[in-house]
Parts: sequence; C-alpha cells; structure tokens
Amino acid sequence: MKQKDDLLSMLTSATRAPRGKYSKENSWLLLQKRIPALARPRRCTPYILMLRITGGAVAAVALLLIALRLTVWNEPMLADIPPVNVSTLAETRTVTLPDGSIVTLNRYSTLTYPEQFDATRRDVHLRGEAYFDVRKDATRPFRVLTDDIDVRVLGTRFNVEAYEGDSQVSATLIEGSVSVVPNEHKEAPIILVPNERAVYRRSNHAWVRQPVSDATDETSWREGILPFRNLPLQEIARQLSNAFRTVIRIDNAALQQYRMTATFSYNDTLDEILVLLCRGRNLACVRQADGSILIHHL
Repeated sequence: MKQKDDLLSMLTSATRAPRGKYSKENSWLLLQKRIPALARPRRCTPYILMLRITGGAVAAVALLLIALRLTVWNEPMLADIPPVNVSTLAETRTVTLPDGSIVTLNRYSTLTYPEQFDATRRDVHLRGEAYFDVRKDATRPFRVLTDDIDVRVLGTRFNVEAYEGDSQVSATLIEGSVSVVPNEHKEAPIILVPNERAVYRRSNHAWVRQPVSDATDETSWREGILPFRNLPLQEIARQLSNAFRTVIRIDNAALQQYRMTATFSYNDTLDEILVLLCRGRNLACVRQADGSILIHHL
C-alpha cells in the first residue's frame, strides 16, 4: 500500500504525462478503488426512488402550504391600504369609484376613498364640492362623509358642498332619496326628496331645509356655468369665493341682502365678474392688501 501511495504522489507531482500502467486512464481506475464505498454515488432501487420522490413531493407540498399561510398572514387588510386622494385646483374632474359610481369634483375640492370598498359599506370623504351619481347596491349603503354632515344613500344623484372654512355645508338632491345626518347625531336625519336642499349653518349649528326650483342649477358648475337667480349678494359672494378661492366681504348687512340675477362662466375671470356685478349699481369692488375683495357702496 505504501508503494502505491508513493507512486501516486510521484504521478501528481510529475511534469510529464505518464504512460502505460500509470497513464491517466489506469491511474483513475486505481484511484476509484481507493475511494470508500460510502463516498461513491449509489444506484437507487425502485423502492428507494419512490421514497425519494414521495418525500420530495411531501416537502414541496409543505413548503407550498407555508408560503400560502405566509401570504395570507402578510396580506394587508383593507384598512391598511393607503386611501386614494383626488384633488382639483382651478378645474373640475370626474372620478370612477371602485363600485362604478361616478363623482365629478368641483374646483378646489378633494375626494378620499379606499381602493376597494368592503362588503358592508361604501364610504368616501369630501372637502369641497362634488356631484355624485351612485350605483345602486342595497347591501352596501353609500356615505359621503364631511367635517359636519354625513349623506347616506343606496343609489341616487345628488350634490354636496362642504368647502373648508365656508359658512355652510349643503346637500341637494337631484334624483332618488338621501338621508342627511349631522356628525353630532343630536338631531333626527333629514330625508330629502328631489329638488330639496339641506343646509347646515356652521356659525350656529342650525339646519335649514329648502326647496329649490331647479336642482340642476346646483350642478351647473359641471358645465362651467355660474347661474345666480335672484340670489342675495352675500350668497353670490360666497359661491364666487369658493369658485375662485378668494375671500370676498360685503361691508354692511343691507348690501348683503341685495338680490341679483346674472349668469357667468368659469372662463370669465373673477375681476371681470365683479366689474359686471357692480356696474350700474353704485357699488365698488376693491382688492385689499391681503388679497381679499371688499364690496361696498360708493
């Protein structure tokens, strides 16, 4: 054995390829005989092969089950999915919600809603003004949530105005039926019928229920129209403030109640609209240092 070891050592250190008895082919056969039997690859019998395949399948199934469980555990809950926020500046925008309902946002408005509604309800949050065409679903009520009121429906068309910092919040029904609920829930819900509006006064937390001659006037902003039909100047100033994001003040109570009728377009600038409102009425519209506008008598 020692002699063979010495010969193998000589072979591995030789610089010339050996020939004959100690060629690479014969040396490999000799080396194989010296490798322990356990180190050599074994041929699998059919029984052993079946066990190996079965064991591999079981392991694969086990890994698959573990992966599925981890997927379920790691799948984010609906509440953990970031909501969708859609905002407008000096433009309107139409949004299709996950249930197929369609919302048109007015200028300077924000709508927040989940990527997917859950199985029991459809809630959206509004700041600003929007027109809703809600797809009917009796199993999942639709709610428009604002800072002051909730509007609840199953399927209908209506308008909600809830600009931040405005003096009032309102909901106007065009078609169907809606329930308007104060956030404090201290009062009974107001159930509106078409061509009715519920107005919430933020200053004194009071509700006003008003009929409207044509509810479509409330949504004419979708066509870029601003119709003022026999409205007090204070209401005209409020709507213009929201439409152009500019504070407009009127210096006395009598002038606030001065009624006007006029129709304007969003293509008109605020300055052009104010000039037309004041012309021939002995009124002046003055822009203040802070950017606000004051309307007063000359």
